[in-house]
Parts: sequence; C-alpha cells; structure tokens
Amino acid sequence: MKLDGEIDRAMDLRNNLTKYAVLAVLIGAGVLFWRNTGPRPPVHATTVAVQVPQFSPTAFRGKAAFDKVCAACHGVNASGTEKGPPFINEIYNPGHHSDDAFFLAAKFGVRQHHWPYGNMPPQPQVSEEDVAAIVQYVRELQLANGIRYMPHTM
Repeated sequence: MKLDGEIDRAMDLRNNLTKYAVLAVLIGAGVLFWRNTGPRPPVHATTVAVQVPQFSPTAFRGKAAFDKVCAACHGVNASGTEKGPPFINEIYNPGHHSDDAFFLAAKFGVRQHHWPYGNMPPQPQVSEEDVAAIVQYVRELQLANGIRYMPHTM
C-alpha cells in the first residue's frame, strides 16, 4: 500500500514536470516569436550632426574612399542615412567595434545587429589599404566628436 502511494506521487510529479516543461517551451517559443516579429525599437536618429576635424593625410585618403563606397549608406562624414547607421555613435567606439571589425565587414559583409537597416553586403571592390584609410578617417571623426575607446562590458 505504501509503495502504491509512492508510485502515485512519482507519477503526479512526472506529469507536473511534463506540464511545466511544455509550458516553458511554449513560453520560450512565444518570446522568440515576439522578438523576431514584434515591433522594433525605433532608431533615435537616422543621421547625426558631425564635427569635422582637420584630417591626417591617411584619413584624408580614407575620406575619399569612404565618400566613393560607404557614404551612400553611412552618410556624409559617417553621419548615417535611412539605409545605414552613423559611425559617429558610441556603439562603434574601438572598444566595441575594433578596427578589425571594419576590415571583416568590408570583406564578408555584416548581418543586421545593432540597427534595423538590414544586412550589409561585402564590399570586394575596396582594397585593404583603402579600408585601413577608411578606418583612420572614421576614428578621427569619432575622436573629434567625443567618441573614444570604451571597454566592451557584455
């Protein structure tokens, strides 16, 4: 008799755990669905005001390359457009997006992550030398606008 009671309690526990597991899966699926189809947080500004410094020779070459390839989406002086984010934003500080991130973005493209602009395609027409100059240009713009290295804390 005592064994029957223990078996009943074990069966009840198993049934309850199954119900909770199913509920957890359903809630998790609902959260994922909401995050992927629900409203997107608004972008605070498509473009930003930019202070333009006196550029070094490398950054000046980078500006020419940026204007030719990047500005159509990332805006004049990296100020952003409705097609691409501004690089004059704390999220692009060197502690969060290293210089290597720009090289990788040009070479492989970037999946949408910080902004709701969509994916950035690879830019195979841009040489590594041009990317290096573009990075220098962006970093000098960032410094002129108060964006400095901040360690990434995530």
